[in-house]
Amino acid sequence: MARHSSRSSVAQGSSRTADGQSPFIRAYNRLALAVDRRTGWHNLPPPLGLATLLGLRNILRRQNLYDTSGYPAADLPPLDTPTARRLTERTADGTYNDLDAPRMGMTGSRFGRNVPPEHTFPEHAPDLMSPSPREVSRALLTRRAFIPAESVNTLAASWLQFMIRDWFSHGPGTMEQPWQIDLLPDDPWPEPPMRIARTRPDPTRPPHDHTRPPTFLNQNSPWWDASQLYGNDLTMQQKLRTGEDGKLRLPHNGSLFPDEPDLDPANTPGFWLGLAMMHLVFILEHNAICDRLRGDYPHWSDEQLFQRARLVNAALIAKIHTVEWTPAVISHPTTVAALRANWFGILGERVHNLLGRVSGSEVLSGIVGGRTDHFGVPYSLTEEFVAVYRMHPLIPDDWSFRSAADDTVVQEATFREVANRHAYEMLTKHTPTDLFYSFGTSHPGLVTLHNFPRFLQEYERPDGRLMDLAATDILRIRELGVPRYNEFRRLLHMKPAEDFAALTDVPEWAAELREIYDGDIERVDLMPGMYAEPRPKGFAFSDTAFRIFILMASRRLNSDRFLTRDYTPQVYTRTGLEWIEQNTFATVLLRHFPELAPAMRTVTNAFAPWVRTAV
Repeated sequence: MARHSSRSSVAQGSSRTADGQSPFIRAYNRLALAVDRRTGWHNLPPPLGLATLLGLRNILRRQNLYDTSGYPAADLPPLDTPTARRLTERTADGTYNDLDAPRMGMTGSRFGRNVPPEHTFPEHAPDLMSPSPREVSRALLTRRAFIPAESVNTLAASWLQFMIRDWFSHGPGTMEQPWQIDLLPDDPWPEPPMRIARTRPDPTRPPHDHTRPPTFLNQNSPWWDASQLYGNDLTMQQKLRTGEDGKLRLPHNGSLFPDEPDLDPANTPGFWLGLAMMHLVFILEHNAICDRLRGDYPHWSDEQLFQRARLVNAALIAKIHTVEWTPAVISHPTTVAALRANWFGILGERVHNLLGRVSGSEVLSGIVGGRTDHFGVPYSLTEEFVAVYRMHPLIPDDWSFRSAADDTVVQEATFREVANRHAYEMLTKHTPTDLFYSFGTSHPGLVTLHNFPRFLQEYERPDGRLMDLAATDILRIRELGVPRYNEFRRLLHMKPAEDFAALTDVPEWAAELREIYDGDIERVDLMPGMYAEPRPKGFAFSDTAFRIFILMASRRLNSDRFLTRDYTPQVYTRTGLEWIEQNTFATVLLRHFPELAPAMRTVTNAFAPWVRTAV
């Protein structure tokens, strides 16, 4: 049976209801839900908005975490014998984060769910193909003119993919019996019919198990362990290291593996310049942490330096995402305060830095350094989490690269010219300072209808196969059993759209949606629905997507013992904790590229637009 969350955390001596909550907390949660449905959390003053979000998170934690690891599974191979090092080091494959459940969150474990299992059976053909994913792509998603997200810079787009490469991957699809999409006569696609790879089925499930919905494996470890830098297994991790002073290998002519092309990340679909830049800066940061640790602990071995530097670097990345990236892309005053409270607590950064944790409450003192809590459900990332992170409109089609010294244009390029192996050409042609300056002073796209990158609608993969990524995103969400838009909202305790006019405040979009979905509001796909709905002030994406963030942004911290109970000087060292707490994305960039200082002089968040040096 799938398990949903239950948690007992009420004051000793108080009465409890059947689910472990006090009557007061249950009433508080019901009030928060009622206020949100009537008024909207984002229309309230920040203190009331924060109180409402807290109640919504309580509900989501108890009603929207579902485990799939308990479904029948084939025999799994034995784990490595635990050693004392497991207490203070992250493993290469994500095992032993939870010492009582060592397989939890390991590479190759199943995706979980945020909606009840009975709602996650994929539709059968022909409903699965209705309407055609290709026609949804062409009619609703095609970028007519670039719509910028003006509150952030393009580093926000690079960062998102950098995070995704750490958290989740369904692995390469299979072209055995691919999905086939029939095309309309006016479709310019060069190779009809369109063929889209299927997601690989879960090989641990017994055959002919049709009483439960299908499951899929995550090829990454879902912990916040920076596996995009350190690999998902020990063999790859060893290849990424120099073997001296704990350090990682730096790219040579752009590539980490010039002599082993099979390992080159440029051969993986989705590789591009922005991703390569993020890899570079956090390889440099890891090595800088090693230098600092070596100075303080000169007797440490290469292995000791590497493992501690990895812990520190991964936690710093988690902090940047929590208190900088997410508040930048959803920059409503309430969400800025809420995300920072996840790390520092509502008492704030000043109290945190001065006194540390002053309470066991995650609300007052933050999640980090507190107790580990899975909320009754083994930790995993979820298919719904993957679905709401499909934010390809962030990527511009056209790029202008400029000199950080005087803002002069050094190259104009299309996305095609910065993708795949072309990323290495850009890394060798231009200085990292100029590249980061160019990203920091330009805008990503808004996550909305008619803003999907044209290049990605006709994208040539490294293996030469042509794909429409927008159509693939639509089909993938359906294939993985994620509910369509209105049902998704219902299951996340939100009001569904009554009709197309209620879904969006753009009448033209309402008409287009009505036509594509034959007037049936219940057939609207999740992704177009989220892209079409009105956004809260300061948001680069939808409030519907944010409901998954409310739940999962804190869960990634709550469940990880290295960010909760083991976030201590004994595990990280005092030097390591100071490095995490004293640094931001801005200080990381300026440490390695100090020439960026003039452009960054006015920003407190490095994902906010920088100053053009010629202005």
